[in-house]
Amino acid sequence: MGHVFAPTVPSATIAGGTLCRPSSRGRMPSPGRMAGLDLARGLAIMGMFAAHVGPDPSVGGPLGWAMEVARGRSSALFALLAGFTLVLLMGRPEPHTGRRGRQAAGRVLIRAAILLALGYALVLLDTDVDVILPFYGLLFVLALPLHRMSARTLALIALSSALVMPQVLYLLRSSLDGGGLAGALATLDPLARITGSDGFLGLFVTGEYPALTWFSFIVAGMAVARLDLSRRGTAPKLAITGAALAVIGYGGSWLALHTVPGALAGVSAATGGGPAASAWWSDAAGEASATGHPAWLLVASPHSQTTWSVLGNTGVALAVLAGCLIAVRLAGPRARLPAPLVAVGSISLTAYVAHILAIRLLDAVGGDEWPAMPVLLGFAVAAMAAAVLWTRFHRRGPLERLLHSATEPARLIR
Repeated sequence: MGHVFAPTVPSATIAGGTLCRPSSRGRMPSPGRMAGLDLARGLAIMGMFAAHVGPDPSVGGPLGWAMEVARGRSSALFALLAGFTLVLLMGRPEPHTGRRGRQAAGRVLIRAAILLALGYALVLLDTDVDVILPFYGLLFVLALPLHRMSARTLALIALSSALVMPQVLYLLRSSLDGGGLAGALATLDPLARITGSDGFLGLFVTGEYPALTWFSFIVAGMAVARLDLSRRGTAPKLAITGAALAVIGYGGSWLALHTVPGALAGVSAATGGGPAASAWWSDAAGEASATGHPAWLLVASPHSQTTWSVLGNTGVALAVLAGCLIAVRLAGPRARLPAPLVAVGSISLTAYVAHILAIRLLDAVGGDEWPAMPVLLGFAVAAMAAAVLWTRFHRRGPLERLLHSATEPARLIR
C-alpha cells in the first residue's frame, strides 16, 4: 500500500530501527527508513496473503488458528501504520510549518487521490479481495487536520472514536437496510456514478472498511508516531498497552456474550445461524445483516465493526508494531533473518497491487483447483525474493517511485 505505508521521508533518518535525533542545528541527518516499521508492514503483507490465498480456517488445528488470526487483523495493522506514515509525511518529530507544511499537505492529498483511483481500478479486476486502498485514501484526508496534535490528544480521539462510532455505524446501516435510501443517495454521488459502487456512502458506511470505524486505527497510528521511539522504554510500554487493549477487546466481548441474557442467541440469529460462541475473536460466525440483532454489538470478530473489535484489533496492531521495533533494536537494522520481510514492507504498495494481479491471473487459470498452502508459500517466497532483489538496487519500489513522482507538483505550492 505504497508510500502511504512505507514512505521515504526526507526529514527523518533511522538508525537501528529508531528515528535519529535532530542535530545541534535543528536539522535531521540524511534520509533513511525505520526498519521496525517496515518489518511490521512485511508481516502485515504476509497476513494479507494468508487471508486471501491461504487455507481456510476451517482446516482446524494450529494452521487453521493462524489463518483465522490473519483475517482482519492484518488490515487493521496496515491502517495503524498508515497513520504513523501520515505523521512522517507531515513532519516528525516536529510538524512542518509554513510553505513546507502546505507542500507536505499537498503531497498527502495527491497520494490520497491516487490511492482512491488505483483502488477502484483494482476493484474492476473483480477478484474476491476487498480492496482497501480507496478507504485509505479517504482516511488520509479525514485525518490530515489532526497531524499537529500531541500523542495524548490523538490517543483520546482514537479511543473516543472506537467507543462511539461503531454504534453510529450500526444505526446508519440499519436505517439504510433495503437499499432504497442508499440507491437514492448513489444517484446524487458522482463517485458512485463513475465507479459503479456505493461511492462515498460505501467509503463511510456500507463498505468493508468504513471510515467511521477505521478512523480510529489511523489516529492511533498517528499517536504512536508522536511518541519518542528512541527511548528504550517506549516500545515495551507500547507492547503492554497493546496487550491490555487486546484483552479488553476480545475478553470484554467474550464476557459480554456469555453474561448478557440472549446475547449468543441474538448473534446467531443476526448471522443466520452462525457459530456465535466464537464471535468474540473469529469471523467464523459470519456477517450480520444491517438490521441484525443488537447483540451483534457485543462481538469482537475482526470484520464486525464493533467497539470490541476495534479495541482488540488495535491492541494486536500495537503489540505487533512494538514487537517489531524491539526485534530490530535487538538484532540490529542489518540483521539477516528479518531482512526479507523488511524488504517486502518497504515496497508494500507494489506488493499489494502485485498480489491482487496475481490472484486475478490465478483465477483465470483455474485457481480454485490449486492447493491453498502451496499457493500461499509461493506468494510469500516470490514477494520476499523480488523485494530483496529490487531493494538491493533501488531506494523505492516501482509503484512507490511512481507515486512519489506524482506528488512532485506539490512543490509548486506557495
